[in-house]
Amino acid sequence: MNRVAISTTVVVISALAILAFFMLKSTDDKAAPAETTPAAAITVTEATATEFPWQDAIKATGAIAAWQEAVTGAEISGQRLVAVMADVGDSVKKGQVLAKFNTETLQVEYAELKANWAAAESNHRRALVLKKSGAMSDRTTEDAVNRAAVTKAQLDAKALQLNYTDVVAPDDGVISARNATLGAVGASGDALFRLIRQNRLEWHGELTAEQAARAKQGQPVVLTLPNGSKTEGITRQIAPSYNPETRMTTIFVDIPNDSAAKAGMYAEGVVTLGQTIALSVPAKSVVLRDGRHYVFILNAHRAGATVTRHEVQVGQIRGDEAQILSGLSKGARIVWHGAGFLNDGDTVRVVPAKGGQ
Repeated sequence: MNRVAISTTVVVISALAILAFFMLKSTDDKAAPAETTPAAAITVTEATATEFPWQDAIKATGAIAAWQEAVTGAEISGQRLVAVMADVGDSVKKGQVLAKFNTETLQVEYAELKANWAAAESNHRRALVLKKSGAMSDRTTEDAVNRAAVTKAQLDAKALQLNYTDVVAPDDGVISARNATLGAVGASGDALFRLIRQNRLEWHGELTAEQAARAKQGQPVVLTLPNGSKTEGITRQIAPSYNPETRMTTIFVDIPNDSAAKAGMYAEGVVTLGQTIALSVPAKSVVLRDGRHYVFILNAHRAGATVTRHEVQVGQIRGDEAQILSGLSKGARIVWHGAGFLNDGDTVRVVPAKGGQ
């Protein structure tokens, strides 16, 4: 190859190298602005934390139980039940006969004691007459008097046993349990029936110390029953002590007799405390992660808007609104729609909410 061809090749290669250099520089210059404008993570809408009149309330759960239960039992032993006239669910009145024990043996014993008492009483009167005439000693007279008194006491005791053969309701109410079995031989103290006194029920709600400090007698309570129905009650009292294991105390709420509540149900209750001014945000703006509640605060930035994750304490959630107890101030700009997809420090594009939704 001659010198002219070699020189030409060198010139061409140099020109290509210079051209490639400027092309790369031009590409770098164009790419550089993209580094200062990060891509938006997601399109979101914003909301503002505002103060709003809020019906303050606390939530709790607990069991429904009888206000008081009365136990009706056997007061005699060795007698057979010959009639059972009440069953679970029956409404009864005070003094109503619920069951009967056999009386035949007791009636025979009563008749015998009555005859013995009549004879003893006759001897007693004769002894007094003879004592006055000096025909009977004081000791013999005293024995006759004592024998008459003992026989009368035995007669009265047997009469009482005859009365106990009728098992009666101690109060108005509803039979909640029946252990009485026809033909069974009773023993004194056996529980035959359980009675919900006056058919009164109450709700035993479990409250934390903070909740109990805000609850008072007379406050209305709305209970949600297992079937979805609701019933209203009134706070009757709050227990003066706490369970040492759960650190909870009990609120006692009277339930109307005409409600669908039944003893043994487990219900959720909302205790109305009164109206207060509370900080409110859209419920969708609150994100639950790892058992904690967060909102994302919007930060103005030259390259767009960024978000900061902020922990808050949430009170009640009603419909589309959430009550904020702490962790946020009035007027704070927060992410509304799209908050559930964000992480701390993300860049977002804020657009107006459609129709206020």
